[in-house]
Amino acid sequence: MTTLARLANSPINSVPSLMERFFDDDFMNWGMGKGSTVPDVNVRDTKDDYIIEVAAPGMNKEDFEINYEKEQLYINVSKKEDKKDEEENYLRREYNYQSFQRSFHVPERLVDADNIKAKYENGILYITVPKKEEVKPKPAKKIKIS
Repeated sequence: MTTLARLANSPINSVPSLMERFFDDDFMNWGMGKGSTVPDVNVRDTKDDYIIEVAAPGMNKEDFEINYEKEQLYINVSKKEDKKDEEENYLRREYNYQSFQRSFHVPERLVDADNIKAKYENGILYITVPKKEEVKPKPAKKIKIS
């Protein structure tokens, strides 16, 4: 489980920094098994959003299932292909099944969970998790000297 949060410049001091926590995952929690793959993941922290990029080439957008429940963002992928030879009496037949799952802890007090968006483009799954206004960085306030 990964926490998407930032400690520095955040009004919520008890939340670990995104970069400190992102790779603290136990990789066995990825749901790895036979036929499973471990995709590369990038997480960007922009002014307005957290953007999760999952490298998953060869998939279709229909292969993904993304859910948000109880402060957890779940990404599940399952793709099954049958490769068959033309003849019935084949000497070789291959089944290809790819799957992975990943979850991120996404605190509701930090993000606008109702507006999470996802798109799959050129082998990359992009998930945009918008920040709530109160946690976005504010510009420095100028103090007038009297």
